[in-house]
Amino acid sequence: MKKLMIFACLLVTFLLTFTYNAQAQEKKKGISKQGKGAIIGGAGGAVAGGLIGHNVKGALIGGAIGAGGGYIIGNEQRRADEKKRAAWRRAHPKHTRHYTKTTKTTTTTTIENH
Repeated sequence: MKKLMIFACLLVTFLLTFTYNAQAQEKKKGISKQGKGAIIGGAGGAVAGGLIGHNVKGALIGGAIGAGGGYIIGNEQRRADEKKRAAWRRAHPKHTRHYTKTTKTTTTTTIENH
């Protein structure tokens, strides 16, 4: 019975993953760098805490510490990306404004009679 439950869970996970990837054609906003860091750090910390502490308490503490550390690392990555983007904008001033103000100019020509 245990093997059947594991197989059923794996099958459902596979089908959900396939369905999610089939809809990946749309462009979505996504998760911020801080969120990704917190998720990855929390998962890694929970696994490490569970292995080291051999109980749920160790997993919870490790997950909390990992999530906090991951958030901080993700925040620093976001700030570094903003600095790179600002430096690129300073180096390429022609590309900074997407919308330019156009003004109508009138030119007058004079025709001289010879």
